[in-house]
Amino acid sequence: MSLLTRSSFAAGLSLFLLATLPESLAQQTASSSGAPRIEVVESSQELHETLEEKPPLTFGASRTANLTITVDDTVKYQQIDGFGASLTDSSAWLLWNKLTEPQRKEAMQMLFSPTKGIGLSVLRQPMGASDFALSDYSYDDLPSGQPLSPGDPDLKHFSIDHDRAYILPLLREALVLNANLKIMASPWSPPGWMKTSGSMIEGTLLPSAYAPFAKYFVRFVKEYEAAGVPIYAITMQNEPLNIPGDYPGMGMTAREQIEFLANDLGPAFRDAQIRTKILVFDHNWDLIAYPIQVLSDTKAAAFAAGTATHCYGGSVTAQNELHERFPDKEIWLTECSGGDWQTGKLLQQQVRLAIGAMRNWAKSVVLWNLALDQNREPYWGGCTTCRGILTVNHAAQPSQIVPTVDYTA
Repeated sequence: MSLLTRSSFAAGLSLFLLATLPESLAQQTASSSGAPRIEVVESSQELHETLEEKPPLTFGASRTANLTITVDDTVKYQQIDGFGASLTDSSAWLLWNKLTEPQRKEAMQMLFSPTKGIGLSVLRQPMGASDFALSDYSYDDLPSGQPLSPGDPDLKHFSIDHDRAYILPLLREALVLNANLKIMASPWSPPGWMKTSGSMIEGTLLPSAYAPFAKYFVRFVKEYEAAGVPIYAITMQNEPLNIPGDYPGMGMTAREQIEFLANDLGPAFRDAQIRTKILVFDHNWDLIAYPIQVLSDTKAAAFAAGTATHCYGGSVTAQNELHERFPDKEIWLTECSGGDWQTGKLLQQQVRLAIGAMRNWAKSVVLWNLALDQNREPYWGGCTTCRGILTVNHAAQPSQIVPTVDYTA
């Protein structure tokens, strides 16, 4: 195994030491003294270093107590699914349209290759438009002129063709680079005809749309899998207690989520023999009364693998409370964007986010956009100051791929 240790954050410096411990590796990399070699990789915001390889070190014969790492393999915590971001419509469009093919392959390797990049292993995909998209779309938009009622309850117009242009090809490429990649999916809004607002903006789910919305998830999972992209998990609604006025969203109370999961979505997945995990909530740490209510309902909880959380309110310790209340239900941090609102030592902040989430039972740490451009665009309302894992600077000729502090973290 490899032991990755964090030695200090002095002066904004994050220093990682990778000790190769198995006997076979130790023999290959041993120094003249016979001690295993320690490979050193250093990142510093102040020194503008990003994953810089440094001269190796070796273990010495003497040691001090405060530098001793004790590993107790009898104590086990959560299994980690991984780290990643979201290949939003905006991110995918940039990678596909603003980079040359060699540049795109380079960017994808930087992101997903475990040997030539950082080996991201989790993606959270919006199901249709989010605030980072080039247009307002779902997978079952009605033809122009067709009345909203009764809509399309049999999903005759369902199609993932929008994603075939550049999202699905990039997802397949990511899966080739990292076969362990896990893909989650979350709707920012169902199709407008399913909602009280008649639009993907605002509104709530119509009672008559509960069954069609469950079918919508089944169709999405099956058609994505048929396109070569298996879906590891879904959430029922992105940020269900946030109803934005300028980009797709929908309000969904805990009681509504209980009813939808227990009576429609859970049974629909069961009957279709879909093994994709269902996660509840998908919102901020300070709102955990919501998942507590959902997971306290026995019928709904039987279909739930656990809880998805976001970082934009409250403390990460809320995840620990969820674990203590529901130890058999797991926790995934599914969104936490960096952005221009952050001040101070950003590298420390982003690394501490990952460490804090792991120490409080998270199986994943997922940031937000995989890539945005030099102006934090394109966006469809919502956040205008969010930061991507990569910046695609297409103002330069040729375009430039710039790793951000989130890539380093």
